[in-house]
This record gives sequence, structure tokens and C-alpha cells, in this order.
Amino acid sequence: MHTVDNRCQLEDVAAYLDGELTGVALDEFEQHLKSCASCAAELRIQRQLLCTLDVAFNDTRSFHLPNNFARVVTAHAENDLTGMRDRGERRRALQLCAILALVSFGLLGAATRAVVVDPLRSFFRVARVLVDLVWQATSGAASSAAVMMRVLGRAMLFAQTGSRVFLVLAFLVSISFLSLLIANYHRAQIIE
Repeated sequence: MHTVDNRCQLEDVAAYLDGELTGVALDEFEQHLKSCASCAAELRIQRQLLCTLDVAFNDTRSFHLPNNFARVVTAHAENDLTGMRDRGERRRALQLCAILALVSFGLLGAATRAVVVDPLRSFFRVARVLVDLVWQATSGAASSAAVMMRVLGRAMLFAQTGSRVFLVLAFLVSISFLSLLIANYHRAQIIE
């Protein structure tokens, strides 16, 4: 194998073959070819490649495709989807995708944790907090409503007719104030 001289520039070989070198550059490259076996070998290899390509592209024995070749191939491809319509094929494809996903995650190694696991863990943590909040709010509201209904029911049983209307109005006003108090309480917690 020949060593490449520091003065050798292999792009000059391509420029020489393309006829892009002129004047002094052409004379210098031809002088360099006489003394550099590496550039001479590269020139010979590129000439052989050009000759091979010329023969391949100028071969008159090439075959011709029918005029409707693309349409026929497209029609066959669209009609030959029997494997995709089969339930077993879909199941195998899904299993293969799952296996490939697991292998990909396994190959990612430490990046899997930072890219996939940590965001999923964060998402589930936030979802759990939201579910806890909804559960606590719902259970608190239900227990409060039960206590108020029990108190209101007892008061209605033992109260006279005029005071019953007053108790119902007081109950409605207290519920409207209760919702305002709960909203203010939650705002205060968010600000802190």
C-alpha cells in the first residue's frame, strides 16, 4: 500500500479527470503524477470506475418496463394485505412491537430513567395528588352534608312552622358562605 504524500490532494485527481485543471495547476499535477505512485494509482482506479460506469449505463441490452408497471405494482400491493387483516397477524405485530420497545428501553440504559421513567413517575405522582385532593374534597363535602342534613332534620322536627322557614334560609345562606370559606382556604394554602 502506498503512503500519501503531504503534497497529494486526492480531489485533484477527480478535477484532473473532469478537465477542471488548467494552466499551471494542470502542469504541476502532471509532474506530480510522474513522481507519486499513490496519486497515479488513484488516477488509474478512478479511470477504471468511470469506464465501468460508462459501460453499465450505455448498455443497449437493458430491459424496458411496461407502461403501466407502477399502477400494476400499486394495485398488487394494495390488494395483497391479507396478512394485515388477520387478527393473529395484528397480535403478533403488537407483541413484536412490545418486545422491541422493551429491548430498546433496556439498551438505552441510564438514559431510559432520565427520559422515560422519571417523567412517568412525576406524572403518576401528580395524578395521585390530584386523585387524593378530589377524594378528600368529595368525602369532606359528603360528610359535611350528612352532618348538616342531620342537624337540619332534627331542628325541623322539633321546630315550629315559622322557625322551619328561617332554618331553611339559614341553611342555604350557610352553604353559600361555606363554599366561599373553602375557596379562600385553598387560595391561602396555594399562596403559602
